[in-house]
Amino acid sequence: MRIVWFDPYSGASGDMVLGAFLDAGLSIGDLNEVLRGLRLPGWELRSEGASQHGIHGTRVRVIVEGDPEPRDWSAIRDLLVRADLPDPVRAAALAMFRSLAEVEAQIHGTSVDRVHFHEVGGVDAIVDIVGTAAALHLMGIERVYSGPPALGRGFAQSQHGTIPIPAPATAALLARSGAPSIDADVQAELLTPTGATILTTLAEFERPAFRSTAVGYGFGQRELPWPNALRIWLGEMVTDETGDAAPGLDTELLIEANIDDMNPEFYELLLERLFAAGALDAYLTPIVMKRGRPAVIVSAIIASERRGAIEDVLFDNSSTFGVRATAIDRTRAGRAWVSVATRWGDVRLKLKFWHERVVEATPEYADCLEIARSADAPLRLVYGEAQRMGDAFVGRKSADFADGDALAQQ
Repeated sequence: MRIVWFDPYSGASGDMVLGAFLDAGLSIGDLNEVLRGLRLPGWELRSEGASQHGIHGTRVRVIVEGDPEPRDWSAIRDLLVRADLPDPVRAAALAMFRSLAEVEAQIHGTSVDRVHFHEVGGVDAIVDIVGTAAALHLMGIERVYSGPPALGRGFAQSQHGTIPIPAPATAALLARSGAPSIDADVQAELLTPTGATILTTLAEFERPAFRSTAVGYGFGQRELPWPNALRIWLGEMVTDETGDAAPGLDTELLIEANIDDMNPEFYELLLERLFAAGALDAYLTPIVMKRGRPAVIVSAIIASERRGAIEDVLFDNSSTFGVRATAIDRTRAGRAWVSVATRWGDVRLKLKFWHERVVEATPEYADCLEIARSADAPLRLVYGEAQRMGDAFVGRKSADFADGDALAQQ
């Protein structure tokens, strides 16, 4: 499983997150291609090398022409729903903005739909948040983890006047998620509301056992007594004591709710938000309840650390009055991602390992669909060619993939 671990020793902001991913190997061309789906005019993403205290990394700036008016949650939600984005990118971006809208509504004593985003409603923040979701999608990252972010001290200026550091939205996001934080003895805002939104919505605050494959530094705009950068580690989850990509046994939770009184059209968004909140799997099962009522069991398999976030989604987005949790043991096959070059474009393959051998190579459907649309090619041909190329990996040893890098295209 491909993961990212954030090391926010100097806090985090949206541009620092994007800079770190670009420094770790993300293509700015691929990122811009996804972001163009927003159909937002008047912005440009610029990246440049940066160095502080002998450490080199990447600094990103979103250059915006105009954009003076704040947007409310409804406007941003409509923008993302109408945007031409891959479904995982849209789901993650919606989850992040909704999380921010909910804490802003609490802070300002208003409803979620009436919340106006000022600093976080501008084009630059939208690009930062959607760009982060796009980076995870483009790099095949399945799980996000983080260390405790540094906060800083003092006061900052906002649309509402002088406010304490951390900003009220940042503090509320940390409290809502139960995220740890560390104090930094500096008069500066280190963790911005955008950075806090990204970390508290997407990340589990722990450091798992993983095999590192790349490190990236995303530099902020401010000079500090230390390298003012967000460091990220990309890697593959270690699934057994030897560190090989082998089967592993995980203890997780099965969260469920029985529902017999909800509009069936609402389940699509409910599942979307469960995945965005960190569900490893989510699904619906038809059942019959008392008095012969047709009903549905909503189920989500989750890491135990995500229980609070998943329960929030269920209570906010369904008619249930209660959920149940059951500890489960789940045996997982090892996995890795590689890329193959079809005649129409690159397609990712998910490799499945069992007993230290590749037993299956499955083309990523979303890649095949996107290529079929852009090349006006039959989906079955794109998928079939990728599948035939993937068959060449079957039988190979898991040790061939130990560094987590994609193999040469075949």
